[in-house]
Amino acid sequence: MSYEMIAAAMFGSMMLMLMTGQRVFAAIGAVAAAAALALWGTGGSDIPFSAAMKLMNWYPLLTLPMFIFMGYILSESKIADDLYRMFHVWMGPIHGGLAIGTIGLMVLVSAMNGLSVAGMAIGATIALPELLRRGYDKKMVTGVIQAGSSLGILVPPSVVLVLYAMIARQPVGQLWLAGVIPGLIMATMFILYIAIRCRLQPDLGPVLPKEERNVSTAEKLRLLRAGILPIVIFAVMMIPFINGWTSLVESSAVGAMAALLAAIIKRRMNREVFENSVRQTLGITCMFMWIILAALGFGAVFDGLGAVQAIENLFTEQMGLSPWMILILMQLSFLVMGTFLDDTAMLVIVAPLYVPLVQALGFDLIWYGVLYTITTQIAYMTPPFGYNLFLMRAMAPPEITLRDIYGSILPFVCVMVLALALIMAFPQIALWLPETVYGK
Repeated sequence: MSYEMIAAAMFGSMMLMLMTGQRVFAAIGAVAAAAALALWGTGGSDIPFSAAMKLMNWYPLLTLPMFIFMGYILSESKIADDLYRMFHVWMGPIHGGLAIGTIGLMVLVSAMNGLSVAGMAIGATIALPELLRRGYDKKMVTGVIQAGSSLGILVPPSVVLVLYAMIARQPVGQLWLAGVIPGLIMATMFILYIAIRCRLQPDLGPVLPKEERNVSTAEKLRLLRAGILPIVIFAVMMIPFINGWTSLVESSAVGAMAALLAAIIKRRMNREVFENSVRQTLGITCMFMWIILAALGFGAVFDGLGAVQAIENLFTEQMGLSPWMILILMQLSFLVMGTFLDDTAMLVIVAPLYVPLVQALGFDLIWYGVLYTITTQIAYMTPPFGYNLFLMRAMAPPEITLRDIYGSILPFVCVMVLALALIMAFPQIALWLPETVYGK
């Protein structure tokens, strides 16, 4: 059997195991181990050992528990509730204002957390009941929360971009900066869609009753402090890192400490909040580490087979595809995988194949990291089997059916596809800020 056929059999076996419901790290690791032993005998046992050593030597991996802990502290201590109250008061007087405020809430939560699942949890538990109680259309608000949560893996400090940086060997700071403008553009496009739609159909997003809008200017200004807090935490963490005063790990520790101090100062910290935050941080961090370990082993086998060069020759020489056509095919493959995988799983599965191929085709890996994050979010928000759709169904109240969720997301998916097309057509949207800060 040729090496190309072995690589295809490995990839097919892994996808088959994932479709049967196996855990991601078990499916990837099992296929890698079986292939290594079959190809190189007992010498193949060195691959997982080498991958484990490489994982433990990745100093930036320490940032993952820090960022995850920071997000859960702010979530468990209900600081996000204060943010929603601020948007509630300031945006309530306009049609669709609370839905627009929810997008703003998601942007700030993303800047504090970096995980899309956490953003959806906050939106579903805080914003969704309030929007429904005030007469907002259930399809509209369900789509708003899912779309807003997609910003979590694009706006710094994105945990997924940290993982991409480790696997693709790219600077985390540049990737974070590359995600800023695309993330803000996407948030602006969501807001414009909501504003225009609610202007044309006011019943979708009614204004707040007059008695609820009767808030003094002093109270409005006081509520603005809730919005200042995440900005301060973000600035305390990011400014020293961008200026080179601290390393990435040190900045993540500063962010985690700032979030902890904020919860203490606001008297929201107790044993239950701290214990829940630590437990959830430990669970998610261990999951990430197992997946990365399995992916490193899988990638080592792929490299040993020369699969990347074989696939590059297949696309460029035998099939005669242009680099842009190959890139588009890669993006379409994410849409397929997104029906049953989350963004992290997709990254570690395709990284050994796609990252070297993208580099060989002459594309910028920083820019491709942004394309990856947007495409994977589109992938698992797309019916019929989008990962996010079922997650939303689990969090939504009973009156919101799966059919409502399917219908709610389609307009926002179209907006995201438009944003993706803009960034593909104009790479400087993503690259301008890191080039300006770090120099070309």
